[in-house]
Amino acid sequence: MKKSFLTFAMVVAMSPFIATTAQAQFFGKADDAIKYRQGAFQLMKAHFSALQPVVKGQVPYDQVAVKGELSVLNIVSTLPWQAFGPGTEGGDASDDIWLDPEGFKAAQEKFLATLQPLTATSNEGNLDKLRAAFVETGSSCKACHDSYRK
Repeated sequence: MKKSFLTFAMVVAMSPFIATTAQAQFFGKADDAIKYRQGAFQLMKAHFSALQPVVKGQVPYDQVAVKGELSVLNIVSTLPWQAFGPGTEGGDASDDIWLDPEGFKAAQEKFLATLQPLTATSNEGNLDKLRAAFVETGSSCKACHDSYRK
């Protein structure tokens, strides 16, 4: 979990730069946007996956560690979306992202909405509720991948 804290600290330190860059949709070329969003998704995957052994009962429930992973996840989950602007097609992204921007935005909002109850369960310390919320968030990820990823 020390890696999580270090990643969190780095993301917090860089967030003003990242947010400014992302909000301005400033990417030198499509490959820059693709690499940016892929990197953000890898961070999301790492911090979400870190919860899996807890929800599967493979490691003891450590409420502080779970809250730490979710703190980072809540930050990095805001990053990739700006890198899907016009002209950034490619990578593992399906053309449907650009053909159905409203559907893609809805999938993004649904995913972000599932993080709220997942985060709330970490404050309660209830493993059963954490499991249920984890499954809901994972299902949201899968649904988006099924629709918008090659």
